[in-house]
Amino acid sequence: MTYDLNITFDDNLVTGNETIDTQHKELIDRIQNFVTACQNGDSKVKAIKMLDYLDEYTDFHFKEEEKLQEKSGYPEREKHYEKHEEFKKTIQELYEYLQEYEGPTDQFSELVQKNVIDWLFGHIKTYDRSVAKFIFMKQNPDRC
Repeated sequence: MTYDLNITFDDNLVTGNETIDTQHKELIDRIQNFVTACQNGDSKVKAIKMLDYLDEYTDFHFKEEEKLQEKSGYPEREKHYEKHEEFKKTIQELYEYLQEYEGPTDQFSELVQKNVIDWLFGHIKTYDRSVAKFIFMKQNPDRC
């Protein structure tokens, strides 16, 4: 993998909801570990193990976000859920890609950049911030 996919959680990704932000930090750390395994030319097996690690946490995080949305009565939760399902399909496509090839390739790194990193950062900055703002406003009606 020749791409330099160094990703970190920074202020641009803060939603203002401590639970969501803490989980996003962990999720981004897991993505970085996966990317590093691919960049190091690690074996297909290690790349798959790191993808397993990412997949496991993604599933946990999405369920937690969806519980928060349901608990708060977030009106756009169905649309948000659909976006989560979209990302889960992407993870499955990455598994399929790794099964077909000997290991991560440049094309694979392009897929990771576009369908994991870019997607996630865009999702956090739009959908997740919207949820955090809704929850904050609901919990602090006097500040609206």
